[in-house]
Amino acid sequence: MQTLRLPTYLKTYCGWSAGVRAVLAKYNLPYTEKDIIQNPAFRWEMETKSGQPLSPCVEINGRMLADISARS
Repeated sequence: MQTLRLPTYLKTYCGWSAGVRAVLAKYNLPYTEKDIIQNPAFRWEMETKSGQPLSPCVEINGRMLADISARS
């Protein structure tokens, strides 16, 4: 069985990003954080994949969930 790792495009200090982190942690979902503030290449990657500039974004099985929000 393959291990799921969710590429997650987040900002360093952002309430929405913190919410996404909390939900992923609550359900023990493994993710790879891509900080779009610390690394502009991740922002470019996110915008290219999602077609828009807003974050947070989470990619699941090649499908981008753009500008999502979460409640833990």
